[in-house]
Amino acid sequence: MDVSFFEAEKDGLYAIARTGKIGVPQVIEAGSVGGRSYLLMEFAAGDKPNPGFWERFGHELAGMHSFDASEFVPGGRFGFWRDNYIGAGNQKNNPCDRWTQFFRECRLRPQYEAAKGYFSPEMTEKFERLFDALDSLLTEPEKPALLHGDLWAGNYITGRDGWAWLIDPAVYVGHPEADIAMTELFGGYTRTFYDAYRESGLIGEGYERRRDVYNLDHMLNHLNLFGGGYLSSVAGILRRIGV
Repeated sequence: MDVSFFEAEKDGLYAIARTGKIGVPQVIEAGSVGGRSYLLMEFAAGDKPNPGFWERFGHELAGMHSFDASEFVPGGRFGFWRDNYIGAGNQKNNPCDRWTQFFRECRLRPQYEAAKGYFSPEMTEKFERLFDALDSLLTEPEKPALLHGDLWAGNYITGRDGWAWLIDPAVYVGHPEADIAMTELFGGYTRTFYDAYRESGLIGEGYERRRDVYNLDHMLNHLNLFGGGYLSSVAGILRRIGV
């Protein structure tokens, strides 16, 4: 990996740590030696979670999502102060004043353009209708939130203190529902986690349909990174959205 990949991860971990709401490993240094790049962090993994792990995880993530994220997006409300990566893919974070604009132009459209070679004319038409309908499908959050950005089940660990620590971020400022949608993409977390998180009131009515729109971005990214095996998943999400 290029050193910029690890520098972006370092900056993402710093941003999450800045909220003071949830654990992350302490970053020591990112750099390169002898043509090899690295990210050096404290040893973080604990042996087993504490009692109440999932309830506290839900509350702490909601706390991170409730933190004033304006400092992370100079010149806008949504985005981030730098571009970064989603997995091994590039992620644009251009500042935008509207969430739907940001999600269309910095998330869905770049992934769609990179994957266009996979799509039939019918799927292409569905995507164009989706772009046109996005303002009515998504909602603007009451308050922009710092997101982890790639919060599937492999991107948290049990820290040395026995509580949840976040790793491998793809951070940006957006709608908190987008992070929760990603937690549900590959099997989901525990019901206790979701019950605790929902106490925050950050998930709005109609979330279930918006969840598919948010996760379409991640499925397109998987299609671009790993190939045509994900095409049927993309098509299935488009059918569920109903555009």
